[in-house]
Amino acid sequence: MVYPFINKNKTRKERRNTTMKECITGRGWKSRISYAELEEVVRIKVQGFIQEILEEEVTEFLGRGKSERRKMKIDTVQSYRNGYGRCRRFAMMNGTVRVKRPRLRNQEGFESKILPLFKRRSKELGEMLPELYLHGLASGDFELALRGLLGKGAPLSKASICRLKAKWQIEYEEWRSQDLTGVKIVYQWADGIFVKAGLEKEKAVLLVVIGVLTTGEKVLLACESGYRESKESWLGILRDLKKRGLRLAQLTIADGHLGIWSALGEIHPEGDGQRCWNHKITNVLDAMPKRVRNEASGYLGAIPYAETLQECEKLRDEFINRYKKEYQKACEKLLADWERMVAFYSYPKEHWAHIRTTNVVESPFSSIRLRTDAARRFKRVENATAMIWKLLRVAEKRFRTLKGYWLLESVYTGERCVNGIIKNRKEYLERKAA
Repeated sequence: MVYPFINKNKTRKERRNTTMKECITGRGWKSRISYAELEEVVRIKVQGFIQEILEEEVTEFLGRGKSERRKMKIDTVQSYRNGYGRCRRFAMMNGTVRVKRPRLRNQEGFESKILPLFKRRSKELGEMLPELYLHGLASGDFELALRGLLGKGAPLSKASICRLKAKWQIEYEEWRSQDLTGVKIVYQWADGIFVKAGLEKEKAVLLVVIGVLTTGEKVLLACESGYRESKESWLGILRDLKKRGLRLAQLTIADGHLGIWSALGEIHPEGDGQRCWNHKITNVLDAMPKRVRNEASGYLGAIPYAETLQECEKLRDEFINRYKKEYQKACEKLLADWERMVAFYSYPKEHWAHIRTTNVVESPFSSIRLRTDAARRFKRVENATAMIWKLLRVAEKRFRTLKGYWLLESVYTGERCVNGIIKNRKEYLERKAA
């Protein structure tokens, strides 16, 4: 780029070769920079600022400026400046700069805190790149999407993105081994998500457990790959949680797959189970023709929202009396495992909205499926597990506090309800008022 307004005493050829750096350091440059040149000017100023910091860092370590001398202490090895290393690119959020690292002779004990060895990007940029991949940007699209922002030479190769993603696997392994002793879980939701991964004919499934603490905060407890939703897969997860010191929740909410219920019956028989009403209604309607589903869904939708267990059973009987002659299979599906369908009546009414269904797990899964569908297929199950775990950890920050959280401590200590009301009504009202 040519800046003929700088140093008018130069020849025309010299003015043509004037660089941006000379323009910036020239007299009166601030008033002559145009809108089109602003980004480049700022980048070069930042580049010069970083270079100055590196020089100051060396000066502070040596205790003297360039070409200065100091008295050498006895038995002390003195370091000397030794020119500069080759020019290297360093990528930051606002672009890529080129700097030269000052070199020292006899530099034992010195390591640059500003520009450590083998670092080619700032910490913020390093954290941003895997997050962009996490939220949908394919690794092959980084070059196209970010080259214009970060400039030429920015470290955006596919290999560098893969190295950043490897950090998730390390974080995931550390998270899996955390001690859970003392973690008070009141309710736990269990479900699975199927993803296309590996070369197996069968789809891999990720089994997820989310719990709620006595404070009302929801936390991710498990995210493991398994073979479908078998009893053995769920047993492995539950045993691992207990081995790490977790006391399993009194109430588990899950769908109708037999694997989770068989595993709980073996390892946690004293706990209660609540089946998801959304899945139940879908299963019942699947056994009916489309022409009657709208009418039937109205009857079914009212059942789990009854105020008392008695009213709930009354609505159930009304549905059965209306449809049992023509749709016996649908009625049998509604009656199947009925005790687990109405377990929520033994818990505080304030919690019913959360424990009637598995929406606590299904809600974050909806955004996860968008990402896994975009990826189409993972080469390894481990990669899918680490990425979905990371997505769930991000979603965990946005989990809402459980309604009626002040009653969770009472549920944890073993208190039960009749139609959603704690037996000790006085204590219940005091807790609610507090």
